[in-house]
Amino acid sequence: MQYNVIVIGSGPGGYVAAIRCAQLGMKTAIVERYSVLGGTCLNVGCIPSKALLDSSEHFHNAQEKFKTHGIELKDLKVNMAQMIKRKNEVVLDNNKGVEFLMKKNKIDVFHGHGSFINRNKVKVTADDGSTQELETDKVIIATGSKPIVPEAFNYDKKRVITSTEALNIEKVPGSMLVIGGGVIGLELGSVYARMGTEVTVVEYLDRIIPTMDSDCSRELMKSLKGLGMQFYLKHAVTSVEPTKNKVRIKAQSREDESKVLDFNVDYCLVSIGRRPYTDNLGLENVGIKTDDKGRIPVNDYLETEVPGIYAIGDVIRGSMLAHKAEEEGTFVAEKIDGQHPHIHYNLIPGVVYTWPEVAAVGYTQEELKEKGIPFKSGKFPFRALGRARASMDLDGMVKVLAHKETDEILGVHIVGARAADMIAEAVALMEFRASAEDAARMSHAHPTYTEAFREAALAATANRPIHM
Repeated sequence: MQYNVIVIGSGPGGYVAAIRCAQLGMKTAIVERYSVLGGTCLNVGCIPSKALLDSSEHFHNAQEKFKTHGIELKDLKVNMAQMIKRKNEVVLDNNKGVEFLMKKNKIDVFHGHGSFINRNKVKVTADDGSTQELETDKVIIATGSKPIVPEAFNYDKKRVITSTEALNIEKVPGSMLVIGGGVIGLELGSVYARMGTEVTVVEYLDRIIPTMDSDCSRELMKSLKGLGMQFYLKHAVTSVEPTKNKVRIKAQSREDESKVLDFNVDYCLVSIGRRPYTDNLGLENVGIKTDDKGRIPVNDYLETEVPGIYAIGDVIRGSMLAHKAEEEGTFVAEKIDGQHPHIHYNLIPGVVYTWPEVAAVGYTQEELKEKGIPFKSGKFPFRALGRARASMDLDGMVKVLAHKETDEILGVHIVGARAADMIAEAVALMEFRASAEDAARMSHAHPTYTEAFREAALAATANRPIHM
């Protein structure tokens, strides 16, 4: 079969790229090695984890806050089987949604492992071993990523697990140790902490969510400690030994080598990052070499060293975010069509879906200092918001970083209720190079959480917040 474009991988980057190519009149096919569409994000990542995050937060609120609201319950408990069932139903509905979009846009779907025969031929190998060859003018690689699990951690998918297995634990664990204080570990760790699991986080660096602004790290850790989570920073895990019912983990202090911690827990969740997934893709058949981190090198147009072969999402440089992959999918489709799209990478927001949520866009304070860019900062606590008091969501703050001379907003960092939604306002303003004064003079409905953004902008302009 002959196509204008073949997309390998049906995650957010892949299926968005396929849809945009089809919209632009290209005969398009998508190759997915699993039986369902949607990739990691939809099946074992963003969507199912958010379903469990929401379910566990409902339980936590019922247990900790409902009585204060005047709602009294008896015999409150977690029905883990139902929680997992609902999560699976959410995933299935999204699977069906992507399937519908493929049919609507007349995109041919092939299930099987895609690999290059040459730059214009892709082989699809089905689970039963049968193969078929597809011919194409262009190829977009969107094969995503896999969790990094060192061999020494004895990953057995039973007691030593990754995020994939953590989404399907059959009953609430008594204890769990999370290796890594990044986004995935904190999100899933908080799911179980809310339901009563004793959760311990061991992080190699000196703070959690280390790529985000340090104020966000401090605020989030304070909130998660309030949830009962324990943190050991600047510690390196030296051994992970699973047994039938437990896992023994040892961690050594990076400041004092004689200090060794010894944990015995029900589960060990390994969340130290992800690696680009290019296994058996046949890159050698087209002359593409990956870099030292396993990523596929691309130019400014996301084209590989082989003309006509593009790569997007987790397999290339940059953050491993679903919405970053979506932007790149659209970008490549429009570039192939001869258009002149653009992506402002510094304005792609990052979010941690704990509660409170953490969301950020632009530069951190540490990055501005490193680059020598003069800046001013304004902060406003959620605790001072009428809306936050009404909802009992008092933890968190908004921090606005603006250029000291021009007042242009350079970064916005939010910890608090609905931060993931609030950050869109900051992205919109920064896309148009707005100043902190612009944000401060925009009317914000009262009472809302977004008033904190306005107040932080006021604090950044001339230290003039109204409600603090």
